[in-house]
Amino acid sequence: MSGEAVLDGLVASCLLAGGVLSLLAGIGLVRFPDVLSRMHVAAKPQVLGSLLILLALAVSLRDGKDVATLLLIGVFQLATAPLAAQLIGRAAYRTGRVRRDLLVVDELAGREGRSSGPEGGPAEGEGGSRHPEGAWGERTGREGGSESDPGAAPGRGGAAGE
Repeated sequence: MSGEAVLDGLVASCLLAGGVLSLLAGIGLVRFPDVLSRMHVAAKPQVLGSLLILLALAVSLRDGKDVATLLLIGVFQLATAPLAAQLIGRAAYRTGRVRRDLLVVDELAGREGRSSGPEGGPAEGEGGSRHPEGAWGERTGREGGSESDPGAAPGRGGAAGE
């Protein structure tokens, strides 16, 4: 088998895989029930499918200018798709378009003005982060501290002592 045939096989497999992933992303946008699921399927498989197609084109074309252009397209795809998905998810959460029954953990419950619990945290039974120090690592008023808290009792609290 010649090197050219191997490269043609790689191009064909990358094009096929990229096309299938992009197709699945399109089907997921239509079939998934809520904004967060659709946001996920629009960002993850679509970007991977696009990158596989760009890789196939780069291997097929092999010209310096073409490969540089394809590389820029891939970098912009990697930079913009996750950011756009995060912004869409945040906007959907703020406008109340998120199905809360599908959420396992609601880390933004205390951050977006939706909480009724003490210290701005979620009320009992509302969800919220399961992390002992809150959704974003803030102190929750427990006894003990961590290495970053100089007034904490030695050997108590923090990630190592829990």
